[in-house]
Amino acid sequence: MARIAVIGAGMGAMGAAARLAVAGHRVAVYERTETYGGAVRRFERDGFGFDTGPGLLMVPAVYRDLFIKTGKEPLEACVDLVQVDPSARHVFADGTEVSLPNASRAGVVAALDEALGAGAGARWGDFLIRARETWDRTRRPLLEEPLWPNWQVLAGREPYPAVPHKRLLRTRRAGTLAEVGAWELRDPRLVALLESHALAYGLDPGTSPANAAVLPYMEHAFGTWYVRGGIRELARAVYERCLARKVEFHFGVEVTGILEKDGRAAGLELADRTMEEADFVVSGVAPGVLDRLMRGTAVRAEGVGEVAPQRRAASRLTVLLALRGGRPEGTVHRTVVHAEDRETELDALFGGNGGMATRPTVTVLRPDDPALVPDAGHEAITLTSTLPTRPEEDRPEVFERQAADMIAVAERAVPDLRDRLLWHEVRTPADIAEATGAAGGAVPAPALAAAEGRLLHASNSTAVSGLFTVGGWSHPGGGLPHAGMSGALVAGLILEGPDFQGSQ
Repeated sequence: MARIAVIGAGMGAMGAAARLAVAGHRVAVYERTETYGGAVRRFERDGFGFDTGPGLLMVPAVYRDLFIKTGKEPLEACVDLVQVDPSARHVFADGTEVSLPNASRAGVVAALDEALGAGAGARWGDFLIRARETWDRTRRPLLEEPLWPNWQVLAGREPYPAVPHKRLLRTRRAGTLAEVGAWELRDPRLVALLESHALAYGLDPGTSPANAAVLPYMEHAFGTWYVRGGIRELARAVYERCLARKVEFHFGVEVTGILEKDGRAAGLELADRTMEEADFVVSGVAPGVLDRLMRGTAVRAEGVGEVAPQRRAASRLTVLLALRGGRPEGTVHRTVVHAEDRETELDALFGGNGGMATRPTVTVLRPDDPALVPDAGHEAITLTSTLPTRPEEDRPEVFERQAADMIAVAERAVPDLRDRLLWHEVRTPADIAEATGAAGGAVPAPALAAAEGRLLHASNSTAVSGLFTVGGWSHPGGGLPHAGMSGALVAGLILEGPDFQGSQ
């Protein structure tokens, strides 16, 4: 039985802890804050409840696998998991609206043809077929296997089977997501639909590789899911599964250093100078935090071509709205209100100035969940928008102005919003930084192939024997499904050693 110390109680870290504990190891988790879940948090006030991190779950099979492998009770016995249908309503810049059925290609094609005109659905449906081929090519190396030692193969090859496009007597194929939209979809509303999936992860469609097509494909193929009570309930269930497997949790405990002995991770130093010995250390913190804990020892081997850890990513602004009046019957759970000037929005976010977009793309979540409101005469709505990481000295009034812009955008989806508004709360990048330790409130994106490896994440193994990394800042990157996958990979590497070839 090995002693395993886990730094952080994020979703990936807890997933690894549960898998390692059920294998018979003694696992202890040390969390700097007073609760579990990482970015998966909850805000409560006056009987209202809100998710302040992810509000929906994609690829629930990742967490079904975790619960099957760590106990007798399946995921559905621990949380009330429901499919969201329609998957999303989209309100485009020209006022066109379309509601897309959940996990139905034929239904999506028909809805797009009716809303956008004949042929629009077929172009999107053909795109989904190409996206599926991309998924089939990248699923195992990017999600289910440890990062290949020869990861440069993933960095140089574009797996998206782009349609040949003739331009100026030359035949070209889309290399970026923006080119996929412009050359293959050929409708500004379909382009906005495609690019909104990248924007939600803080990715610039103009520089994101074409294989970012897997992002809308994953949502289409595996459906969009909600956990009754909020996604925080999923974090609770994973935490309780850890407790059932005898994982020890130490909250409000700051790790100040990682101990080394003979070139191997040997435990942790805590803020009170306590030393905790361990045979393995699993780090679920951001790269900059891990560097400080290692006190000069290189976490990643230099000169051997290892992927450098990502340190730059976008952040999010979240606005929580408490409304008088119940949720109208037939209200769609998720609405994406697209920016009226998409090019200006993208330039503000990714053009180099690091500014906030005026009237940005806003995701509006309106869950039908009595657990989130004081009574049937009220409604809880969450607005989210992407923005660059922000310096800690940003003043509250900067975010209040942006929140007012987001509320104005949301009125395109909820016309009576201001008349019903009781109060609002703004969750800023500083709140994300406090919960996760990521500088500027950065939110990691999922791993993608091609693009010279810019969107790959550093491997779960490190240059220090016995030290592994888990969560959104390491392979396979950010997002709830990816965090769960990282936990499975780390557990496999510890249990089976460097020859571990991935989950089956």
